[in-house]
Amino acid sequence: MKGGVSFLNASPIPQLLPLPNDRLSIARVYTSKRRRLRAEIELRVCVNRTCRRQGSLQTLETLSGIASPDVAVKSCGCLGRCGAGPNLVALPDGVIVGHCGTAARAAEVMMSFVAGDAQGSLAALALRKRAENELEKNNFSEAELLLSQAIDLQPSGGIHIIYKVRSSARLTMGNYAGALEDANEALTLAPRYPEAYICQGDAFLAMDQFDDAEKSYSTCLELDPSIRRSKSFRARVAKLQEKLSAASTR
Repeated sequence: MKGGVSFLNASPIPQLLPLPNDRLSIARVYTSKRRRLRAEIELRVCVNRTCRRQGSLQTLETLSGIASPDVAVKSCGCLGRCGAGPNLVALPDGVIVGHCGTAARAAEVMMSFVAGDAQGSLAALALRKRAENELEKNNFSEAELLLSQAIDLQPSGGIHIIYKVRSSARLTMGNYAGALEDANEALTLAPRYPEAYICQGDAFLAMDQFDDAEKSYSTCLELDPSIRRSKSFRARVAKLQEKLSAASTR
């Protein structure tokens, strides 16, 4: 390890465009967006009081779970259309879409960007959630099976998250090579995914590949400097430094 890792508001909404009148208009509204670089697309879901009561937190969770790496999903304040909530705004064009209170509606909006199978993406997300519940109960083999089933569905979005979660499960099971393979696959799909770099670093650390672990953790820190405040991240780096010290005294 050459140096070691050291620790130590939303931007304005653009002018809003008219709310689409029906579901068919969603496709027309977003046609121009498909010609954009996907990295430019950002969906912001209102989580203000009225929309929150109408289910916007669930909409935010669904969209985050089925988004491709090129579509950012974030929360935001009131969009001024409280009677039509839950509302979201698609940037950079500032188009508001209302009545996004169900998983199916949220998936319909997302598929206008990633052009895939809404039902398949929702099914994969449901499997991932079941797997995460199994992980909480330390049922790692069952979680791995569910995540593998989710991957087999080849969802249009969110598959990089599924690989990341399976990487963590495999690491806990002692399958370090499998954990590294999944982390690498997540990064192939989403090269700027900080959590996947953490999984990659964890796998390298478990395999005593200390330089590679340091590179992974450092890249994660470059992508998301706020991670330096995370106790778990600091614990990882401390563990890496511990292992390096032990190796140097042998």
